[in-house]
Amino acid sequence: MNDSANKASWWQRLSGGLTRTSASIGDAITDLVAKRKLDQAMLEEIEEVLIRADLGLDVAANIAAAVGEGRYDKAISSDAVKAVVAAEVEKALTPVAKPLLISESRPFVILVVGVNGSGKTTTIGKIAAKLRAEGRSVMLAAGDTFRAAAIDQIKIWGDRSGASVIARAPGADAAGLAFEALTEARDRRIEVLLVDTAGRLQNKAALMDELQKIVRVMKKVDASAPHAVLLVLDATIGQNALSQVEIFQKTAGVTGLAMTKLDGTARGGILVAIAAKYGLPVHFVGVGEAIEDLAPFSAKDFAQAIVGLG
Repeated sequence: MNDSANKASWWQRLSGGLTRTSASIGDAITDLVAKRKLDQAMLEEIEEVLIRADLGLDVAANIAAAVGEGRYDKAISSDAVKAVVAAEVEKALTPVAKPLLISESRPFVILVVGVNGSGKTTTIGKIAAKLRAEGRSVMLAAGDTFRAAAIDQIKIWGDRSGASVIARAPGADAAGLAFEALTEARDRRIEVLLVDTAGRLQNKAALMDELQKIVRVMKKVDASAPHAVLLVLDATIGQNALSQVEIFQKTAGVTGLAMTKLDGTARGGILVAIAAKYGLPVHFVGVGEAIEDLAPFSAKDFAQAIVGLG
């Protein structure tokens, strides 16, 4: 499949995956704009629609102000309003839309964190498959040693993608596993090491301590590791994602985000709120289970899809 066909295919997946969010925003805007002129009451209602879609108070206020600029007491089409919303969302997201760049470090260590159920292990598998398709050597470390299912999942993704896998019995010491994996990956000149971790709930101080221990132990092997700390967020949790970003950033020094399950929610706007508040790079977005359903993040595509344009 050529690049333009790939892009068209991804656009269909993204816009299809965001239909719940675009319906909640787009349909509401269409209803508001129908048969009336733009006034302060309409702007407030548009702002409420955007807040309900989890775009965040500041972003929603900025967008409503942009919609109102030069348009008071004029009839306005819903597509014109959607175009302004899309432009403002794109403006908010463009600074954070950054690919995950693999530097020359060997191995390039990606520590993957996030709560249970966020799609973390599946995201690791999909990234591994993409890296293998680029011809890179990849190792997966099954660091979520609490869950036998997570260990099995990593092994399946290793088989599927042709990546090496380091795994131990359930209950094994996660930091010890990370140390072994990094040592072996370095000896074998593996290009990328992806390390899974347990789904640490914010209130589980011991689990957070363990995450910090994994980082400390890896630094004994390579002082620059981990080279990326990827936080996987589940879009369906809405506002709770903001507190997860804050906590994992403090604990693990998050360097970038992947947002999954955008197809399962009308609250895809949370990505905009996170971008506005934290400014962390967004590397990937996911809209389904297939490997092709995870792709590098594009601000323009997301902004168009979130309001149902394009």
